[in-house]
Amino acid sequence: MTTGTTPAPDLEVCILGTFRFRAGGSGLPALAGGSQRLLALLGLRDRVLMRAGVAGTLWPESTEEHAHSSLRSALGRLSRVSREAVVVTPLDLCLAERVNVDIREARALAHRLLEPGAAVADTDVGAHAIRALSVDVLPDWYDDWVLVEAEEWRQLRLHALEAAAERLLSAGRFGEATGAALAAVRVEPLRESARAAVIRVHLAEGNQSEALREFARYRTLLRAELGLEPTEQLHRMVAELEAR
Repeated sequence: MTTGTTPAPDLEVCILGTFRFRAGGSGLPALAGGSQRLLALLGLRDRVLMRAGVAGTLWPESTEEHAHSSLRSALGRLSRVSREAVVVTPLDLCLAERVNVDIREARALAHRLLEPGAAVADTDVGAHAIRALSVDVLPDWYDDWVLVEAEEWRQLRLHALEAAAERLLSAGRFGEATGAALAAVRVEPLRESARAAVIRVHLAEGNQSEALREFARYRTLLRAELGLEPTEQLHRMVAELEAR
């Protein structure tokens, strides 16, 4: 007969969309604001951080002494379970190895899609993957450090969504390719490369009217918002159809 203890549940910090902290897949009571921001920063940076850097990032307008005091308070307000998520030393902080962070896998997925010639699994271009690439980093948070991280993620996922659309198009999976391209358009409606991806799928399917309508919608929006015209490259994509 063997005995043993129940393994500790996996902990998860969710940064895509609304901040959440979970244990074993179940939600936990909300953490204090400072504690949430601490876990979010550690999850986004995904490495060991010096305590002084953490304090200065989270409380940039405070004196050094007050920022360090606020960091100690944020650590002290962690619940029993969330305290297990943070490895604390006198000099630095990081998340424990057992903590999963949703953006880690999302970033890894994006880089796989962007690696030239790399083989990807069907799940890397499936509906779940497209959803993961369609979510903002903490959209309701306005700290400067969050905005920087959010913009970095926005650019990465835009390129990854367009790459997914191209891979799906090459595989003849036109419906999914359209979904990936339109997901990129929703992130940035004025981005020409995303609109071009949508148009390429329509042309590959033989949907000429859809391709022209997408081009016209983009041209109208671009003129209204920026007073610009689509590039010559995009014009060439539909030039023959327009001539007809």
